[in-house]
Amino acid sequence: MTSLRTDRRDVAAGARAMVPWLAGLVPFGLVIGVSAAQADIPALAGWLTGPLIYAGSSQVATIGMLDARAAPMVVVASALIINIRLIFYSATMARYWRDMPWWWRLVAAYLMVDPSCAVGLNGYRRLSRRRAHAHYLGGAVLLWVSWLAAIGVGATVGAGWPAWLHLEFVMPLYLVGQTVPKLAQPAQRRAIVAAAATALLALSAPLQLGTALAIAVGVAAGLTVRPDEPAPSPHPLQRTAEVRR
Repeated sequence: MTSLRTDRRDVAAGARAMVPWLAGLVPFGLVIGVSAAQADIPALAGWLTGPLIYAGSSQVATIGMLDARAAPMVVVASALIINIRLIFYSATMARYWRDMPWWWRLVAAYLMVDPSCAVGLNGYRRLSRRRAHAHYLGGAVLLWVSWLAAIGVGATVGAGWPAWLHLEFVMPLYLVGQTVPKLAQPAQRRAIVAAAATALLALSAPLQLGTALAIAVGVAAGLTVRPDEPAPSPHPLQRTAEVRR
């Protein structure tokens, strides 16, 4: 009985830790739903990008490419490339989930996106393994339910939304807000710059291949940065002293 109460408290704590993330993610989900409703694709297909892809950036790219009649293989490849970061998240979580049943790992992996990974890691660093599992699920499930609800509401009201509101600007603004803090890291900065430059150069690429090409170039550029590469010193004498030490 005590264990059950503890699990419930940890689930609730994980959900509370996720609430600050929802302030930015729920409006983003609403706009994705509105965009799906206004795109030239079936409404159900637009909403299904939520549970099937479950990643905002990939959903934006997928809806845009479906609306532009991109080739199916290009749409699938772009979504997979955008979500390649989830492989690294999975590698980070693997040591915490190694002893859990396969079905638990399957559910937990499906629910893992940027916010749920961040909230989960915070729990694993502070709590015992069992309590941290409950903490992770509490935050991840709340995020999943809120995200799908936001997309559903946006898709429902989106068809009659006034066009002059230009809600499509919310998505690039949100993505810019997510990108700017990452410019401090060399690997991420190189990946962002390379992907942005490639996207601009490939605007006229056929079959909407510019998006997939930009993603691939960005990932390749980010992988070229050595994680242990020290930042260069602006003073040559200081660099010489460091080498001597």
